[in-house]
Amino acid sequence: MGNNWTAQKFSVGVRSPRSGHWDTSRIPDVVVLPTQQWEALSNREAVIELNETPPILVVEVVSESTQTTDYRSKRSEYAVLEIPEYWIVDPIQEIVTVCTLVEGFYDAVAFRGQERIISSTFPQLDLSTEQVLAGRK
Repeated sequence: MGNNWTAQKFSVGVRSPRSGHWDTSRIPDVVVLPTQQWEALSNREAVIELNETPPILVVEVVSESTQTTDYRSKRSEYAVLEIPEYWIVDPIQEIVTVCTLVEGFYDAVAFRGQERIISSTFPQLDLSTEQVLAGRK
């Protein structure tokens, strides 16, 4: 059975409010979106605009230089954009934080080590934090 979604690495931008401006975009490390939406982007700039359906999931991988941005700025921006789920993969602290949108704000749960990552967006997912972090090295 095929998936009706696709994951794209570094290839899809998300229009986002920064410094009070709505003409900027974020390019998450991974964007998961419906296949139909990805195919529609093939004929134009691959940026999901404000009036379009948000991605299903965005993932950011933390580095020393992006720690504050990934945990604070992007978290609030992605919530405003109503992205249902935002993962913060942090190889520095060795945790994966799954942020789930609830009434306009993210509820966050951190997973460590061999803990199975719980995703309401992908309930069948069977990945541990160690497996996600190993894929990053």
